[in-house]
Amino acid sequence: VQLVESGGGLVQPGGSLRLSCAASGFPFSNYAMSWYRQAPGKERELVAAIISGGGSTNYADSVKGRFTISRDNAKNTVYLQMNSLKPEDTAVYYCNVRIIAIYYWGQGTQVTVSS
Repeated sequence: VQLVESGGGLVQPGGSLRLSCAASGFPFSNYAMSWYRQAPGKERELVAAIISGGGSTNYADSVKGRFTISRDNAKNTVYLQMNSLKPEDTAVYYCNVRIIAIYYWGQGTQVTVSS
């Protein structure tokens, strides 16, 4: 299993970023995918999740209405569109898949929201 995130960077408050996670090594279309984040000194938290077919999603309360998770099963890729970014969104963002009882993680991509 390999998960490779990209798309992070430095953005001003109110700005937008789109994260991507390219997956390989497992039947991507069969599994729910998630995005987590971890800010310095804080625990890793679930940001958004999407079921295998893409028809159902859920979000942390802190990002509802601002972030959108989506997936392209033909490209084995999951996305996180982040709008109206706030300084408190600053964190390393990780792509995740749970296969049976094992959680797999990417290397993470840094998102910094600052003026």
